[in-house]
Amino acid sequence: MADQHRLSIPTHGRGSIEITDAVAAVVRQAKAANGIAHVFVRHTSCGLAITENADASVRVDLETLLRRWAPDGDPAYLHDLEGDDDMAAHARALLTGVSLSVPFADGRLLLGTWQGIYLFEHRAQGHRREVVVTLLG
Repeated sequence: MADQHRLSIPTHGRGSIEITDAVAAVVRQAKAANGIAHVFVRHTSCGLAITENADASVRVDLETLLRRWAPDGDPAYLHDLEGDDDMAAHARALLTGVSLSVPFADGRLLLGTWQGIYLFEHRAQGHRREVVVTLLG
């Protein structure tokens, strides 16, 4: 049996937002005690990642790497309809990915001690992002 929920996440421009608590709340309400939480973001210029949640400098360093790997305004880009960050945001979304699967048991996400679920906004301006959480169990 699948149970599905939609989360609306406001962003404030490029950076990461921890959404672990929001996903965990969905899991706590699940009809099934054990299963998989599939988390999917419905956009092409942001992404999802599981990464360290104890030291914020990890996410700062990840942003540094994303800027290096997919710089804004690269003259080789053809797609720039929405500005210098347009194509870079799409490329960064490919690097972070748009979906994750996390097991859960007894109504709790089975993340590691230092793991958190993050939405990475890859656009310079803030947006409202929709995340779909599908529970399979």
